[in-house]
Amino acid sequence: MTHAKIDKYISVFNIGLQNTFVYRWNYFLRSLFGLIPLAGTVFLWSAVFKERGGSLHGYDYGSMIYYYLLTILVSNLVTPTEDEWQIAADIREGQINSLLTKPMSYLAYRFSIFLSGRLVYTFVTLPPIALIFLYFRHYIVPPEHAATYVLATMSMLMSALIQFFITYSLAMMAFWLLEISTIVFIVYSFEYFLGGQMFPIDIMPIGIQAAMKWLPFYYELFCPIAIFLERLRGAELMQALAIQTGWLLLTWAWANAMWKRGLGHYQAVGG
Repeated sequence: MTHAKIDKYISVFNIGLQNTFVYRWNYFLRSLFGLIPLAGTVFLWSAVFKERGGSLHGYDYGSMIYYYLLTILVSNLVTPTEDEWQIAADIREGQINSLLTKPMSYLAYRFSIFLSGRLVYTFVTLPPIALIFLYFRHYIVPPEHAATYVLATMSMLMSALIQFFITYSLAMMAFWLLEISTIVFIVYSFEYFLGGQMFPIDIMPIGIQAAMKWLPFYYELFCPIAIFLERLRGAELMQALAIQTGWLLLTWAWANAMWKRGLGHYQAVGG
C-alpha cells in the first residue's frame, strides 16, 4: 500500500473520529445502562453459589463475577457498534457509488471507520467500567504469567477483526435484501449464546465445548477472556489461537467474496 493510500485511510479515520465523537453521550449512556444486566448477573450467581456451595467447573462466586466484568470490558473494546446498519445504508442509498470511483478499498474504508468508532467508544465507556472494576476489586486476580497479557491481547485483536469481518459480511446482504435486520438478529443471538456473554463456555459439558471450539462465536469473546484468566494453557491454548487465526482468515476471505459478489449484482441491476 502506497503512502498516498495510507494518508487517505488516515483521513477517513480522522473524519470517522470527529463524526463518532458527536455521539459520545449516546455511547456513554449506552454503556451505563449496559451495566444494568451485570446487577442481575451478580444476584443470579450469588443465588446459584449460595444454593450449591463450593464451585462450578472451577469457578467460584468471585471468579464468576470477575469473568462477567471482563466480558463487559472486552465486549466494549472489540464489538462493532451499528457498523452493519451504516454499511447497509451506504448500499441501499447508493452512497457507495462515490467510493467506487476512488482508488480506495471499501473494506479498508469501513475498517478505518470501525477503528475510529472503537477508539471513541472505548474512551467514553471506560470511566463507568473502571468504576465497576473498582467496586468489585476484591474479585480481580491478575494473571500469574507476563506472557498471558501478550497472548490475551493478540487474541482480543483477532476477536475484534473476526467480529468486524462478520458484521461487514452480514451488511453485504443489503445488495440482495432491502431489510437485513432479521438475519443480523439471528446471527447476533447465536453470538450472545455461544460466544460466552450469557455464561462461560467451559461450564458446559465437554462434548458441547469441543463442538463449540470449532465455531467462530467461541473466538469472538470467550477465547481472549479464557486466555487472560489462564483457563486455557499449553497445547489447548495453542490450539485455540491456531483455530482463531483460521477463523480470522476465513472471515476476511468471506468478507471480500461477499463484496465482490454483491458488487457484481449491484452493477448488474444498474446500481
